[in-house]
Amino acid sequence: MLNRLTLAAALSLTPVLAHANAAKEDIAALFAAMDLPEMVTIMREEGLDYGEQIAEDLFPDRVGSDWPDTVSRIYDYDVMVAGLETQLGAALGDSDVASMIAFFEGDIGQTVVGLEIAARRALMDEGVEEASKESAAIALADDNPRMAMIDKFIETNDLIETNVVGAMNSNYAFYLGLLDGGAFGQDLTEEQILTDVWSQEPEIRTNTIEWVYSYLLLAYQPLSDEELETYITFSQTDAGQDLNTALFVAFDDLFDEISRALGLASSLNMAGQDL
Repeated sequence: MLNRLTLAAALSLTPVLAHANAAKEDIAALFAAMDLPEMVTIMREEGLDYGEQIAEDLFPDRVGSDWPDTVSRIYDYDVMVAGLETQLGAALGDSDVASMIAFFEGDIGQTVVGLEIAARRALMDEGVEEASKESAAIALADDNPRMAMIDKFIETNDLIETNVVGAMNSNYAFYLGLLDGGAFGQDLTEEQILTDVWSQEPEIRTNTIEWVYSYLLLAYQPLSDEELETYITFSQTDAGQDLNTALFVAFDDLFDEISRALGLASSLNMAGQDL
């Protein structure tokens, strides 16, 4: 039987968690320095919007008052924060968390955090998102010098591949949730689901590239070249690489669970069962 670990192995990009856990007080300090609670708040809001999209796509005639409540429970803020803290602590293991805290508590780190959060929230507006994508496309076509730095940041943090894999894992988890709820009966196997998810890879990659460039260009536009280079330099350190990997592991685990729960809830709703 195929499972999440089988998919991860096939994609060859899901890192193995460290054996030791970082100290809880260090994770709490890092959480605060990076303002991850606010990022979770934004992701929860994005999730509630996504829940509306699921309903429109899968059961437009069966959306009752309980569906928004179900989606809200799945994207429970406290559960998301607690899960993310736990997974991040496990993924960081014995990494140099002190260096991560020191950077993000510093002036440039705090500036970066504020800009990233502001850009993420701004992109929730469809008009801003479209304008940002157009600006990024123009900057790429004009060979804007800032884009060379954005390229370097993306390459340093492997942002395209890890985001593509994360999206594919989430899609796979959603399908498994639908399967768990009996949405496909006996007509679809996990192997067929995996094949279908792989078929989505080109579109996911294109969308990921478009979004990553537009987001980073929007977020880092106020930074000077020197400030952005300082951030890139930190990202190239062992601490920066460990943090980047740990964040992807923690968020991917969190959203895989959420996606499977959304799939199950969707399946039950399609069948007319109580959620």
